[in-house]
Amino acid sequence: MTDSTTDGASMRPDEKTIFGHPRGLYILFFTEMWERFSYYGMRGLLILYLTQHFLFSDERSAVLYGAYTALVYVMTIIGGTLADRYLGQRKAVTYGAILLVLGHGLMAFEGSGSREVLTYEGVEYQVTLDGRGGDATQLIISDSGQSPISFNEGASDMIIAEPSAVGLPATIATDTYTTRIEKQALFVNILYLALALIIAGVGFLKANISTIVGAMYGLNDTRRDSGFTIFYMGINLGSLLSSLTVGIIGIKWGWNWGFGLAGVGMLGGLVTFLVFQPWLEGRADPPSVEKLKQKVLGPLNVEWACYLTGIGIIAFAMLTVMNAHLVPEWFVGVLGIVVFMFLVGYALIRLAGRERNRMFAAIYFVLAQIPFWALFEQAGSSLTLFTARLVDRNIFGWSVPTPVFQSLNAGFIVLFAPLFAWAWIALAKRRWNPSAPVKFAFGVFLAGLGFLSLVAGISASGAGLTAVYFIFLIYWIHTMGELMLSPVGLSAVTKMAPARAVGLTMGAWFLYSGLSNYLAGVIARTTGAETIGGQLTDVAAAKAGYAAVYTNVAYVAMGVGVLMLLISPIVKNWMKADDGLDAV
Repeated sequence: MTDSTTDGASMRPDEKTIFGHPRGLYILFFTEMWERFSYYGMRGLLILYLTQHFLFSDERSAVLYGAYTALVYVMTIIGGTLADRYLGQRKAVTYGAILLVLGHGLMAFEGSGSREVLTYEGVEYQVTLDGRGGDATQLIISDSGQSPISFNEGASDMIIAEPSAVGLPATIATDTYTTRIEKQALFVNILYLALALIIAGVGFLKANISTIVGAMYGLNDTRRDSGFTIFYMGINLGSLLSSLTVGIIGIKWGWNWGFGLAGVGMLGGLVTFLVFQPWLEGRADPPSVEKLKQKVLGPLNVEWACYLTGIGIIAFAMLTVMNAHLVPEWFVGVLGIVVFMFLVGYALIRLAGRERNRMFAAIYFVLAQIPFWALFEQAGSSLTLFTARLVDRNIFGWSVPTPVFQSLNAGFIVLFAPLFAWAWIALAKRRWNPSAPVKFAFGVFLAGLGFLSLVAGISASGAGLTAVYFIFLIYWIHTMGELMLSPVGLSAVTKMAPARAVGLTMGAWFLYSGLSNYLAGVIARTTGAETIGGQLTDVAAAKAGYAAVYTNVAYVAMGVGVLMLLISPIVKNWMKADDGLDAV
């Protein structure tokens, strides 16, 4: 096949393009946009939903959230491998999208929620909230009425605003009452099943749709990084739209309305992918139709065996999220080591020369993302709770719902991704483009710097609420780091990995993203504070806890970033090819 070069980009003579990129990129752009709309819309509500609707503790919620987001990515290694060997990316993405529609639909079934019962002098009262999100007021309810409540600093004694309404003293000492949580088992299990369906769905969809993006371009196509950045902008456009719709609706009108809208978004992604599949021009078809139709057990063929594997993932994921607090932390570390040894073994045994070195580079990028995502993913857990409870969210007289702040990351990416996409091409023409290892080092460093900026805001606030512009600042710094790392990493991994193992390697990329998310849950758990009815009982202690944890992880990440910068020449050398292909 002869390449024709336009503006330094390698294109097929018969290639159909839109704005200089293969038109298949845009079907993937919109499919992933709607999938991320549903995922991030649900994610923006999830930690608040767990702590306020089901009344899980901060620690339990953080671990459950971490296990869920970890499995979302870990299962992509199975979906990627099955697509590489049997299903092909097109069938895998379609199956994953169907599971996601089911999972997001189930999230809309919430029940009436858990009840926190307070017992004082033998009499039971209910502690609840009069709404959702950070602006909800805590209430205590008795047979005779209800009253707002608050807590003393330090002592955590309960203050009853209208004691006569509920027949209680104005102050109740901490050691004079007990509380218990009554849960609706059916709806808690529906929650676990919904999360499991989403985990399996993303497992089949996410790695494979990124692999298709890579297949749109040749290895020496200078449009590649730009194409991945455009694709990444679609991801974040979906996130932006969901934060401004799903988040507000879920907080203002009800959890089920927010989750339901997320499900509608995922349905839009499925329909989009099905209607415009011809634009992929066969790049995502099964590697062997004959192998797909082979019988494996009675009438069961290979294709249906792959789909049944998805059912197995659902069962495993449901059991895991149900018992996330029982999973030992060392298990995740061991899993990471085992997968690392497998990847290195594959490179040493199955590859040689240039392919082996490039595979080593791909493995480096797979591992180097861990510190970044462990900090970045605090956005959906500890940073969301911090924003809801300890930030002055009033902007121009509007108390902004907490999930809306997650739109900042997506909004900044939509604004700055085109600039980065242009910059990489412009710098490449002048041979000034920083190598991928250098970009990665800056990305990790910025993740730590973002948290240092927030700690400065916590310190400046004294005993009051943290100023909201520090939330804008941390999201902006983290977004700049993300644009240095994530789209560049996706491009580098698909470029460095051998063609026969690109799906496996992309699965490993998302697997370690998942392990990073689990580590993020462990970090978030250390920020957990004492709550009643989903609200803090000691604000000062909570602020001190956040500041201490965020300071420690910031310095660790910044140190890792410096180390990565020092070793970047070694990685760049691995990436060099013998055929004149420049390193990323």
